Amino acid sequence: MDASSNTDDGDAKDVPDIRLLATAAGSSVVSDYYHYAPLIANAIISMICCISTTKLITNFSQPFLKAGLCGVNMGTPDKVKIPESMGVICGAVYLCAMFLFIPIPFLDYFLQPLTQFPHSEFVCFIAALLSICCMVFLGFADDVLDLRWRHKLLLPTIASLPLLMVYFVTFNLTSVVVPIPLRIFFGPVVNLHIFYYVYMGMMAVFCTNSINILAGLNGLEVGQSVVLAIAVVIFNIVESPNPRHIFSLYIMLPFLGVSLALLRHNWYPARVFVGDTYCYFAGMTFAVVGILGHFSKTVLLFFLPQIINFIYGTPQLFRFIHCPRHRLPSYQAATNLRSPSYAKFKYSELGIVGRIILRILSVLHLADVTVEKANEMVVCSNLTVMNLFLFWFGSMSERSLTCLVLGLQSLWIAIAFMVRYPLALIFYDSH
Repeated sequence: MDASSNTDDGDAKDVPDIRLLATAAGSSVVSDYYHYAPLIANAIISMICCISTTKLITNFSQPFLKAGLCGVNMGTPDKVKIPESMGVICGAVYLCAMFLFIPIPFLDYFLQPLTQFPHSEFVCFIAALLSICCMVFLGFADDVLDLRWRHKLLLPTIASLPLLMVYFVTFNLTSVVVPIPLRIFFGPVVNLHIFYYVYMGMMAVFCTNSINILAGLNGLEVGQSVVLAIAVVIFNIVESPNPRHIFSLYIMLPFLGVSLALLRHNWYPARVFVGDTYCYFAGMTFAVVGILGHFSKTVLLFFLPQIINFIYGTPQLFRFIHCPRHRLPSYQAATNLRSPSYAKFKYSELGIVGRIILRILSVLHLADVTVEKANEMVVCSNLTVMNLFLFWFGSMSERSLTCLVLGLQSLWIAIAFMVRYPLALIFYDSH
């Protein structure tokens, strides 16, 4: 009896308990469900945002026209007035959706009071929405009041202050990893201290204004934002389940939803204009995920076409060369094509730096420069990549020019992923 009993016990140990396996499997499934449930809810909310924004833009078009928030579409022969500042509709829908979404990622902590609540994550969420909300408000003020450029540089700085304060309180990480070739000079890590906060503040200013500078064509502002948002979402998915990238997805998916809805109305021929409100809204959204998601360098890598456009336009933006109020490509009504726009000024008005820059642009074929010796006047194509493409490739339709710019942006995003992963091993120990 004893031997038989021992044998039975040994066989029982060798055979796994089916009930325990089923319970473990069920617990794993439930755990995964609760882990990704907020993300699934966020994706559903994003689709609702897209549908709602599409409907609301249509419904609010006439009230915007009656309120005088309208502009003339200079890229079409009929020159009809269409609603402007529709970015505020996107911003309002986005913020309402995100306010409703706030408790969803933290439901598990509400249902289990004994679990320690992640206050730092909650504060980051609130600060992100506060900064975006401030930027939507200030952007709409710019659309209504037509603020000067110096104010446009100040507004993102003010809106980024809550973001920087929360970063200081929750993370306060100001060290950067030095690329391998430079470590013999600086070591593996350098602590930038307050200069890191200056860098983050400047990033917020750059992101908001860089989209606004590369603008003016139907669908271009929203189109580049959609391409950048898709890039960030793909990057976050690759890096998940890192909590910082899950947080970024919470921010980016609804933004992508409202942007796709706006793009439908703003694509050539545009039925609405996005206004500076959308440019500020989009730029601050990218700055928020870059700063709080700890991948600001990757965001700037995606923004390289905007960086190039900014550097290329610096001589005009900093007044080394005359800068007109608008630098949009000219519209030729007879052919329905876009051609380069030009700035005309006296050669004697240029300083030494301006003359050197003008010479370099002419020699390198980076601008269409003509000097009229009879009256000492200079005619120079405006320094934006849109005018540069038209100078290089000739006149083209607005739709074709927009597709060219967005196509090059998409091509760069593909290259950027190669730089971010395989080629990064050349400069860093791991990606």
